[in-house]
Amino acid sequence: MKRIFDPVHHFIQLSTAEARLLDLPVMQRLRRLRQLGLAYLAFPSAEHSRFTHALGALAMGTRAFDELVGNAPERFGDAGATAYQRRLLRAALLLHDIGHGPFSHSCEAVLGARHEARTGDLIALPDVAAGISDLEVDAADVLGLIAGDPQSRYPALRELVSGPNLDADRMDYLLRDAYFTGVSNGRYDAEQLIGSLRVLEREGRLVVGIDRRGVVALESFVMARYMMFASVYFHHTTRMFEHILHDVLHDLWPDPRALDPIEEYLAWDDFRVLNALDGARSEAARALRNRIRIYALAAEFNAERDLRLFEACEAALRERFGPQNVWADSQAQLIHRLPFGIGEESTVWVDSPSGAVDARVVSDLIAKLSGKAYWRKLFVRRDAVDVHEARSICAAFS
Repeated sequence: MKRIFDPVHHFIQLSTAEARLLDLPVMQRLRRLRQLGLAYLAFPSAEHSRFTHALGALAMGTRAFDELVGNAPERFGDAGATAYQRRLLRAALLLHDIGHGPFSHSCEAVLGARHEARTGDLIALPDVAAGISDLEVDAADVLGLIAGDPQSRYPALRELVSGPNLDADRMDYLLRDAYFTGVSNGRYDAEQLIGSLRVLEREGRLVVGIDRRGVVALESFVMARYMMFASVYFHHTTRMFEHILHDVLHDLWPDPRALDPIEEYLAWDDFRVLNALDGARSEAARALRNRIRIYALAAEFNAERDLRLFEACEAALRERFGPQNVWADSQAQLIHRLPFGIGEESTVWVDSPSGAVDARVVSDLIAKLSGKAYWRKLFVRRDAVDVHEARSICAAFS
């Protein structure tokens, strides 16, 4: 047994086999991938890694699993089946981010492949396969949970690993990101939320939902997601540098298919990308290396229900300063961090005397934060545009 101290969850216990899995190169590589990508350029303490997040997800997922089993042991079979599912869940949560590339979602946009698509190849590597076998779980079951396979034999576990709402991944990164950015808005009542988790039946299938007494805790969770998106994940400085990073990565990887071989893909991490900028002469490389702000924020349109105001402002800026000097940002790659009901068909089901009820029905707060909404920002080039004039143009539309 191994104990690791974590500032968010305190002591996290690992079995001997889990500790060996943690020592594998594919896991140690996660130490060199920042959990929040370039957010450290806006929040200097946001240096935490996907390695620590993997441990945190394991901790949260284990607590959630134990709560579900304690309330409905019959849903998980006999003692042997329950022990297997607990080992399986922990393995999947440790490994759920091994497919990430440098700077995570920015990398995916350039290479054209989501990190989940790499996971199957990584799990098949001999040392990883041996590590999973040591845990006495089936590698196919692990991959099914990480990839969100709808045919998985373990629907409740799948939701805890890759579900759209009550997953351990999200439960950990909200607390962790809030801790390391210093933004208190990301904190929520984790104890009450986990204590309210239940396995429910909805239209003949099992889903992870909450007891009706946990609605307030769920509201705090949804609010934390909303506030962290507004304060951290869609912060204008972070988004600006992510845009610049795309240009850097296109220069660095002119042929994205060159990284298809899994060994070549694994050779890249955040550190290698930044080190490659030392000799680069491009404007984007210098800006990213030295935190040079090429763009200035002209206007923000947060949680808008339509795009007319944004489109009018964008058109006015492009007409005045030229399209080459205006950049429009959207939340396309960050939609998974928004409250449910925005870009996601799923909801959270709440137990009630009449059966599972949509959380948006029992909570006015959740209903108001759900539904289709747009988050947009408009930037202009500092070297070609009068920033004050650009902001005045947009202000005239408000």
